[in-house]
Amino acid sequence: MKSKILALIFIIFVISLPVGAQNKTDYSKIDMMLIRSDFNRAIDSCKQILALDTLNSEIYYKLGLAYQNQVPDDKSFDCFLKAATLSPENSKYSFMVAKYYYNNGKVKQAEPLLLNLCAKDTMNWPYAYYLTSIYMQRGRYDESIKIYNRFLKQDSSNYSILDKLGFASLRKGDFNEAIDLYNKTLALNNKNTDAIKNLSFLYSSTNRVDTALQLLTMGIKIDPVDMDLYIRRAALNYLVNYTKRALDDYLKILASGDSTFLYIKRAGIGYLNNLQQKESLKYLLIAYSKDSSDYETASYIGQIYYHMNDPRNSIRYYKRVVKLLTPITMQMGIATIMLAEAQKNAGFYKEAIASYLGAQKYSSDVNLYMIIANLYDEKLKDIPKAIYYYELFLDKIKKSQRNFKPDYVDKVKERLEFLKNPDNLQEKKQPGK
Repeated sequence: MKSKILALIFIIFVISLPVGAQNKTDYSKIDMMLIRSDFNRAIDSCKQILALDTLNSEIYYKLGLAYQNQVPDDKSFDCFLKAATLSPENSKYSFMVAKYYYNNGKVKQAEPLLLNLCAKDTMNWPYAYYLTSIYMQRGRYDESIKIYNRFLKQDSSNYSILDKLGFASLRKGDFNEAIDLYNKTLALNNKNTDAIKNLSFLYSSTNRVDTALQLLTMGIKIDPVDMDLYIRRAALNYLVNYTKRALDDYLKILASGDSTFLYIKRAGIGYLNNLQQKESLKYLLIAYSKDSSDYETASYIGQIYYHMNDPRNSIRYYKRVVKLLTPITMQMGIATIMLAEAQKNAGFYKEAIASYLGAQKYSSDVNLYMIIANLYDEKLKDIPKAIYYYELFLDKIKKSQRNFKPDYVDKVKERLEFLKNPDNLQEKKQPGK
């Protein structure tokens, strides 16, 4: 019913806009059909007129309005486009085409039309609203801010414009400016919960978590049924280890009917931190049933069973943790080796060595010691460390399952003996030798 009323108001608004001097024919009967939602009769009437007058842009426009209120409404755009093509100077027609493009994700086509409309009427808020929405989507925040400021100069107490300016500054990354604007917004309208949410985000992002929490608590007092406020406050409390406060909010969220895995899991963790193991286990097992691939949930369950002297279940869940983390550990090892290779190729030899050693934490590879020895030997000219890693390589291959060709091992030993002999090194430095 509400949508029908809004549609009716819209039709009354658009048909009351000036059409232009090109067509002074009285079409009030068609207008009344649209107002009374008699869309089929309006369509028939428009088609009869167009059968005799195929260049009547106003009738194409009214036909578009009628089609717009039918399902599907795909025919409406063709009518609006025809009207705008016949009368390109008519802003009303162009705006309907621009809105269609925008609402259907065709912002490239909508933008030039809206730019032209805004150039004709710089203080028309509907035009500016759609154009700034495109700018915001495309990350062109300064262009949005410029338009918002134009409207703010006209009405400095317009908290809606201040709110939009604050959001544009937030997206731009100018947090201090955004904080100032949102505070001005709340000074004009302290019940603006959207501004409260954004301002709390800004405060938490600038290490003022307690201020952010106070704002969210104020928002909850204003609108105690807005679960998003509880979700935000719970997340912040959880972040700073106010686990009991977070638990209370997560329980409130779950009681509202939201069964999101994360909220169930964090409720379980909250009970665990509050030393209520049985309650914690109940929630964590529910969370695990929703997502058995979350290693943290499995780890907490294993921990609880361990402290409950239930080794069988503890082993079961810790085995699950190991199984879940093993692929990640292997991938980390591969990624770290690739990082080292890239650093080596770029000439960052010390950084490459650190990465090769870091890769050994994930999976032992004796060949990495050989690569490190070569870097110290040939690139960094650090003989003591080269000797250390050549020896480490030779020691590790004794226990390694990998088979190295005897000729290769002999060459490593020869190089090692060469480096250990100071006379060889001294001789190498002398010119002509």
